[in-house]
Amino acid sequence: RIPLKQFKSIKTQLKEKGELEEFWRNHDPDIFARRYLHCFPADTALSLGTVSERLYDYMNAQYYGVVSVGTPPQRFTVIFDTGSSNFWVPSAYCISEACRVHEKFKSFQSDSYEHKGETFSLQYGTGQLLGVAGKDTLQISNISIKGQDFGESVFEPGLTFALAHFDGVLGLGYPSLSVDNSLPVFDSIMNQQLVEEPVFSFYLKRGDDTENGGELILGGIDHSRYKGSIHWVPVTEKSYWQIHLNNIKIQGRVTFCSHGCEAIVDSGTSLITGPSSQIRRLQQYIGASPAQTGEFLVDCRRLSSLPHISFTIGHHEYKLTAEQYVIKSIEDQTFCMSGFQSLDITTRSGPLWILGDVFMSVFYCIFDRGNDRVGFAKAV
Repeated sequence: RIPLKQFKSIKTQLKEKGELEEFWRNHDPDIFARRYLHCFPADTALSLGTVSERLYDYMNAQYYGVVSVGTPPQRFTVIFDTGSSNFWVPSAYCISEACRVHEKFKSFQSDSYEHKGETFSLQYGTGQLLGVAGKDTLQISNISIKGQDFGESVFEPGLTFALAHFDGVLGLGYPSLSVDNSLPVFDSIMNQQLVEEPVFSFYLKRGDDTENGGELILGGIDHSRYKGSIHWVPVTEKSYWQIHLNNIKIQGRVTFCSHGCEAIVDSGTSLITGPSSQIRRLQQYIGASPAQTGEFLVDCRRLSSLPHISFTIGHHEYKLTAEQYVIKSIEDQTFCMSGFQSLDITTRSGPLWILGDVFMSVFYCIFDRGNDRVGFAKAV
């Protein structure tokens, strides 16, 4: 069991300081790539105009837990991210501002460290994270994983990771999503037979109790965390935890995705995202107005009159009330933020919706690698 803490997201921090618009201007992918191009090795392709998907996710991510790397153990806070597959933490040799304010891994102090002699780079929408690959013992709660592949970042350009509460990211996606053939952490756990079942599950809590943000359970299901029965759906593409959505209903009427569409269940994204054209319409249905900072706002006093929104998955309806799909601000009690956001991700199977933490905090989510399926039950 790994307890999760809930922090203010990077985006919220920037917004509170009035710096969000300036951040977006400076971190436009093309501007960013041009600014930092000279910092990267010649054989690293910095693509212009890429989608800001992963970095956008981390700007909104809010749930973190603690792991340790090395012998003796060195502690780090990480996002447990079902939307990626690599594990990385900052290196003691990192030269970026982001690393100055975070815990750094000192490989020279670890008796169990192995240098792999390779560099790695992870492409984010607004830049790249560069580092070196290594292997070491990873401790998660009472599990000790020997020879885990991981990356030590030496260059984390830009402001995003400097503002983050987390030191690194621990991906829980499928191996096909992994960069540089690194074996994902849960695959190592399965290979080393460290859990009873090849299953992990998330129980996320929303609210003001930041210390108690829920938990990630490795190796099984906590039956006290949900009520009713678990409904299972198959994974349709083994990279992300991708599943099929039958449709999306507003107040019981099919409004989006009427012929079915694909979605990913992603603990590294805090909101529910979908294709721009459909999310714009959805915001109109719930009376949300665009703010200058890119999100959509709803009058908190109108919540009781807003429609419920249901996601039909495996012909079972998962209903969200307005209280569940809006995010209340502690600072401003008048306006609530819509829990829906535009994000265009195109894949072979068409545009993807993301069921992020707004969805996962209402439903207990179980990720079953043994049977390649995802289970949902009503969280208590």
